[in-house]
Parts: sequence; C-alpha cells; structure tokens
Amino acid sequence: MSRHTDIVTGGWVALLPESARPYALLARLDRPIGAWLLFLPGLWSLALTARGVRLPLLLTEFALGSVLMRSAGCVVNDMWDRELDRQVTRTANRPLAAGRVSLRAAMLFLLALLLASLLILLRLNRLAQLLGVASLVLVALYPAAKRVTWWPQAVLGLTFAWGAPMGFAAGAGHLAWPAAGLYAAAIAWILGYDTIYAHQDREDDALVGIRSTALLSAARPRWFVGACYGLMVVALLVTGQLAGLSGAFYVLMVPAAGLLGWQVARLDVHDPAGCLALFRANREVGLLVGLALLAGRL
Repeated sequence: MSRHTDIVTGGWVALLPESARPYALLARLDRPIGAWLLFLPGLWSLALTARGVRLPLLLTEFALGSVLMRSAGCVVNDMWDRELDRQVTRTANRPLAAGRVSLRAAMLFLLALLLASLLILLRLNRLAQLLGVASLVLVALYPAAKRVTWWPQAVLGLTFAWGAPMGFAAGAGHLAWPAAGLYAAAIAWILGYDTIYAHQDREDDALVGIRSTALLSAARPRWFVGACYGLMVVALLVTGQLAGLSGAFYVLMVPAAGLLGWQVARLDVHDPAGCLALFRANREVGLLVGLALLAGRL
C-alpha cells in the first residue's frame, strides 16, 4: 500500500483547541479545495445571470453554503465509509475511521452544518430553495455509488455540479438552456478531475473492492481524462452560443482549455502527489471559466 495521505494536521488547524481539531479534519477544513470546487459551478451561473449588487451578495451566500455543504457531505461520506477508510492508507487517519470522533458526535455535527446551510438557503428565491433541498438526495447517495457502480465519479459530478442550475435559478429566477449547458460542462469536468484524484487510491481500492473510473480507465487514463475535459470545453462553447456571449468569452476560454490540456499531458497515475497537485489546479480552471462567462456578457 501507498503511504500517501492528503490530511493536513499542521497549519491553522494546529492552532485550534485540541477538542475542535478532529471536527475541522472531519469537515475537511484543512483542505479547502473541495469547497472551491463545489462553489465554482455556482459561480459560473451567477457570473452569467446575476447583476449589480446582487452578484457579490449571491456569491458570498453561495461561498458560505459551499463550505457548509461540502463539510456536511464529507461527514456523510465518512459515516458511510468509516470501515473502508481504515483499510486505505490515505484515509485511515480520518477522525471517524481512527475513532477520534464518535458516530453520535458526527451526527450532531452534521445536523449543525445542515441547519446553518438552511439559514443561507432560506435567503434565496423559491426555485433555488427547491433545488437546494433536492441536492440532499445526491449528497446522501454518493457514498454508496462506489459500492454498486464503476462510475462513482459520475455520481459525484451530478452532485458537485448542482450549483450550476441552482446558481442560475438564484441569479435569473428561472431555468433556461444555458443552465443545462453549464451543468453538463461541470459534470464532465468533475468526472475528469475526480478520476485524477481517484488515482491516488487506485491500488488500495482494488484490494478492498472499491470501484472507480480510475480503475475502469487504468489502461488509458490520459485518453479518459482528456475526453472528459474535451466534453467540458465543448459544452461551455455551446453554452456561450445559447447565452449569446461576446467574443471575450471565447478568447478567455483559451487559457482555461490550455490548463486542462496541461493536466492531461502531465498526468502520471503512478505519482499520487502529482495527481493531487493536478486535481488542485482545477480551482484556477474554474476561476478562468467564471471570468470568461462574466466578460462574455459585458
């Protein structure tokens, strides 16, 4: 087994009271990249739809909601996977797997996160509220996906990309075809980058019987990730046409597509730390796409 782990016990987490540290780690607050990646599809839709002072206000609400819901999703995932996590090197020290947080305490923590998320959700319009409640089904089902399908990364895509239609509804007050385009683009993007992420655990997952697109595409990983990223770019270009965006959108999509291509070229599935670095580079991809969408509507 690999000794690689992405748990960060130093930094600001080490400054917290000892009793609070396991909960910060349970919520993955030591690794904010997950909250960023949950937030970015919503940012895309808000950049396309929200105007004036509503844009920074909605961005703030979606950012806070992303942190809370990503944390809640991590708690649900670790409750499902605590037995499996003990068998995988990268996850064996997670608080539930290691016994530093009890199952009852994790459930109470989850309830607090969901209540805080609800307070933010109630500030949005009715359509966005309904979509937010519907997302809980995907959040609850994702941890089971790796047990029944080779495509858990696709289920994660459906879940993490939900911010696209929800952000569109919050910004525009309705849904339209560009929302579908952004959702499709986000799903393809997430399928690609989470496959890269899953290569960190590929060997351990095979030993304990966990399925993933990393194992499914092990013979041709670059082809698979490249196809996902290619579909993402195509869906975004179609969205630009549907939304009537200006040429600035297409110009600014070039560096975003270039960074995706760089990931594919640099992918080495036998280098867990390198896979993690490529995965994290998707924050910059998402920000570039948001900038392109905003510039295209000006």
